[in-house]
Amino acid sequence: MIRITLSRPWLTADLGQEMRVLSWAPHRPGLAIARQVIWREVRNQDLTKGLDATAWLARELTGIGQTDAVAMLTSRNIEKYTFAEARSGAFQASCLATVGLSNAERVGYRQPALAAGYGTVNLLVTLSHGLGMPAMTEALSIATQARTAAILTHGPGLPEGPATGTGTDCIALACPPGDMAYAGLHTEPGEVIGRVVYDAVSEGTRVWMKTENRA
Repeated sequence: MIRITLSRPWLTADLGQEMRVLSWAPHRPGLAIARQVIWREVRNQDLTKGLDATAWLARELTGIGQTDAVAMLTSRNIEKYTFAEARSGAFQASCLATVGLSNAERVGYRQPALAAGYGTVNLLVTLSHGLGMPAMTEALSIATQARTAAILTHGPGLPEGPATGTGTDCIALACPPGDMAYAGLHTEPGEVIGRVVYDAVSEGTRVWMKTENRA
């Protein structure tokens, strides 16, 4: 379902057609119509103190002619992306993720900000069938739940307990237009979305823990 192009500092997911994309991405957040979802890899020298990162990202996207895309930022090496696909009944889902946990957090607490940069868990999950807005919102909550479960299982510990995510995570959900009313854990779309997100984030977390974790 996703055609992936890697050309640092850009990681591009082409959805094959325009889809509804629901996210809190810094570029085109909320509900957008888009064909591409893009990661921009950054380093500390890119995001200097006082910089408007959202405006900077918009300028960067203008430079490559991709202002219509939904776009996210990460300091994680985008060559370390992970990808998973699965099917449940008639529903097929895929997940493209980058997993960096250098600014890991446990929900309900805050760690001191790190000068070394922000790893971030960024992911795109796509579904083959259309959902209505309430179901898209529910599906986004399933993706968030799966991300958290993967990090709890495979990720680092913090003074307050196991990490549940990072302070700058971003999730985007893409699907065709539709009117399906529900996408919870008892449904096929909820099952398959949860599976691909869990698998992709688990793999990315294990890689980070093995190669990047300094704890």
